[in-house]
Amino acid sequence: MHHSRLCTLVLDCHDGDLVAASEFWSRALGKPIETTDDDGDGKYAVLKMEKDELRILLQRVDHHSHVHLDIETDDLEAEARRLEALGAKRIGFVKRWWVMEAPTGHRFCIVPRQGDDFGPHLNQWDRPSSGE
Repeated sequence: MHHSRLCTLVLDCHDGDLVAASEFWSRALGKPIETTDDDGDGKYAVLKMEKDELRILLQRVDHHSHVHLDIETDDLEAEARRLEALGAKRIGFVKRWWVMEAPTGHRFCIVPRQGDDFGPHLNQWDRPSSGE
C-alpha cells in the first residue's frame, strides 16, 4: 500500500519579484511569510500556515501565472502509476517530483511527503499487482 493526499496550493508567479508577490499574498490571505527563498535558489516562497491547512507555496515561473495543486505521497512511482491508470500522463521529473497532466489538461505535481506527519486526511491505496 501507499499513501497520498492533497498538500499544497501552488501560486505560479510570472514575476521576477517573488518577495513582492509574497507580500501581496501574505496580506491578501492574512498569513505571514515563512520564507521568500525556500530552496535557496530564489524560486520558492512559503506562507506560514497552521498544521491543518493546505501549504501555500509561491513559485517563480517562466510561463503564465496560474495555480496548481501538489499531491504528496510516500511512494512517487506508485502514485504516478495510480494516476496514469486514471488517465493522467507524466510530463516530466523535476528535482524530486513528477509534473503530471490530468485528462482535463490541468497540470499538477506529485511530491514526496512534505511534513513529519501526513495528518488526518490521508488516502490509502492498494498497489496494483504486477500483471495490471
